[in-house]
Amino acid sequence: MKQLNKNKNRVISENRKARFNYTIEDIYEAGIQLLGTEVKSIRDGRVNLKDSYAIIKNGEVFINQMHIGPYPFAAYGNHDPLRVRKLLLHKYEIKKLYGKINEMGLSLIPLKMYFKNGKVKLSLAIAKGKRRYDKRESIKRKDEKRDMERALRGAQK
Repeated sequence: MKQLNKNKNRVISENRKARFNYTIEDIYEAGIQLLGTEVKSIRDGRVNLKDSYAIIKNGEVFINQMHIGPYPFAAYGNHDPLRVRKLLLHKYEIKKLYGKINEMGLSLIPLKMYFKNGKVKLSLAIAKGKRRYDKRESIKRKDEKRDMERALRGAQK
């Protein structure tokens, strides 16, 4: 009998405002270099991706402003919640990201953090910031779609 792995692709945290504030161009999957207490805090769900962003420095990708709360049961050696963490990507992926970000003026934004086969992964998006009128347009489209679905449900009854 095959055992089911509950943590196979379990989403830990999601940056919901990212899709509202940015237009997503491309998505990459990256690993994260973490400390032991950080992994335990992540398993408890003490992660916030809201204001985080990634930068490329010296051929490496780092994530800033990602808050991983301190692990409450660590007697000593707890981590800094807002420390800069290194993302693990292939060299060719980093070169591709570097080219797109420098040429087109795009940003690297984390979309969600999840477990994949027992390892913590981060979904990283190349994104372009939306203007205020773009946000209004997306709200308008979402409202129209919701009204259309309501009308169709009402017609079916």
